[in-house]
Amino acid sequence: MRLFAFCLFTFAFLLASACRPAAAPVTVSKTPVSINNVPQTNAPMPPSKPIEEMFWAKFDGQTQKLKELQGKAVILDFWATYCPPCIEEIPHLKELQKKYGKENLEVIGLHVGGDEDRPQVPAFAERLKIDYPLATPEDQLIRFIFGNDDTIPQTAIFDRKGNLVSKFTGFSPDIKKDLDAAVEKAVNSK
Repeated sequence: MRLFAFCLFTFAFLLASACRPAAAPVTVSKTPVSINNVPQTNAPMPPSKPIEEMFWAKFDGQTQKLKELQGKAVILDFWATYCPPCIEEIPHLKELQKKYGKENLEVIGLHVGGDEDRPQVPAFAERLKIDYPLATPEDQLIRFIFGNDDTIPQTAIFDRKGNLVSKFTGFSPDIKKDLDAAVEKAVNSK
C-alpha cells in the first residue's frame, strides 16, 4: 500500500510540474519578443501599404480612403452587432461626433462581424440611431489595426494629417476617458 501511495504521489508531482507553462521569453535588447518572427504586441502591425491608401467599402458600395479625410480627425471603430462593449461605445462615439462636429471629426463604423452578422446591421443601426457612416474595412486595414488581437471593439484615432494618435481595445469608463483625451488631441492637431 505504501509503495502504491508513493508511486501515485510521485506520478502526481511529476505530472503537475510537467504541465506548467513555459517561462516567458526574456529579451536582452530593445527588439520586441516574437514567436516565429511575428511580433507579440498589441501595437498596430507595420502597414503593408501606406496607411493613407487603406480603404473601406461603405454599405452603399462606394469606397473611401483615409487620405480623403485629411484635415479632419478620424475615428475608425471596428465593431459587430453581437458585441456588448461595441453597443456601449456607439452612443459615446455619437456624442463625440456631435461635440466636435463633422467638419472637425469624422467617425466611421467599420463592421467586422462577418458575413453571418452583416444582415443584422440595418436593424442594429436603426435601433441605436447610428448617424455616422458604416462600412466594411479592407483586410490590410484590419491586419494593421488589429495586430495579433482580434478583440472588438477596436478604435483607432487619427489626427488631421492622417497619423495614428492612439488605439483602444474594448470599452470601459477608463478607456472612455483615454479615448476622449486622444480625440481632443487629434481634433486640436494642426
